Amino acid sequence: MDELLEQFTIWCRLPSERDQNFLVIDDSGQRFVLKIANAAESRGFLDAQNAVLNYLSERVSFCQRVIGDIGEFQGQLVRLVTYLPGVPLAEIKPHTPGLLQDLGHNLGQLSHALTDFDHPAVHRDFHWDLANGNRIINEYAPLIEDADLRNLVLKCRFEPRTELRRSVIHGDANDYNVLVDPESMTVSGLIDFGDMVYSYTVSDLAIALAYVALGEGDPRDVIVGYESEFGLLDEEREALWPLVRLRLGM
Repeated sequence: MDELLEQFTIWCRLPSERDQNFLVIDDSGQRFVLKIANAAESRGFLDAQNAVLNYLSERVSFCQRVIGDIGEFQGQLVRLVTYLPGVPLAEIKPHTPGLLQDLGHNLGQLSHALTDFDHPAVHRDFHWDLANGNRIINEYAPLIEDADLRNLVLKCRFEPRTELRRSVIHGDANDYNVLVDPESMTVSGLIDFGDMVYSYTVSDLAIALAYVALGEGDPRDVIVGYESEFGLLDEEREALWPLVRLRLGM
C-alpha cells in the first residue's frame, strides 16, 4: 500500500462520520478517495465493504470501485476507492419529481442487485438496524427530558405483523450519502457502506424516504422509481411508512 500511495497527491479532506477520507489525485489528474479506517472498525467489516463494492461494480453504475486491497499505512488500515463527482442530495433544492424517481430507480436497482450478496460480517447487532428499532427506542427514550417529545418517539415503535424479506442493505441512504449531478438533476452516486447490515430488504427505501420526507419533495415519487426496478410485496407496502417513522424515532 505504501508504494501505491506514493503515486498520489493528497488534495483535501472530505467529510466523514467515522473514517478519515481524503481526496487524492494521481499524476494524470484522476481522482480517488483514500479511506483511513476508524480504529474501532474490524478488518472483517472492511473486507465486507470491499466485497460489496467489487460485487456491485458489475451490476450498478453509481457506486465506488475498489482500487487494490486493504493495506496498512502508519499503523492504520486504509483503502483506496474511486471518486464519485456530485453534490449531496441535501444541498439540491428543490427535489423535483424526476430526481426523486431517479433516486428510487437507483435504490431499486441496488435492492435487486443485493438479493444475491452476502458476507459473514454484515450479520451483526447494529444500532441503526431497523429490525432493532424498538429495542433502541425502549433503551434511549427514557433519556428524553421533554415528555411530549418522549411520548412521540415512543409512538414510533413498530413490529411488522408478518416476517419481512431480509437481505444485505446499504443501511444509510441519507441525503448526504446520495450524490446528484446538478446539471442533469439525476443521481450520480451512492456512497458509504459503513452502515451495511443484513436486515429488512425494504429498509433502504424506508431510510431514504425518512430524509426525503423532511424536505419539500413528494416521497411517493421515490416509491414509483423504486418499484420500476424492484417490486414491493404487500407486507412491505404495509410496513413501509411505519418503518419511516421508526427511523425518525431512532
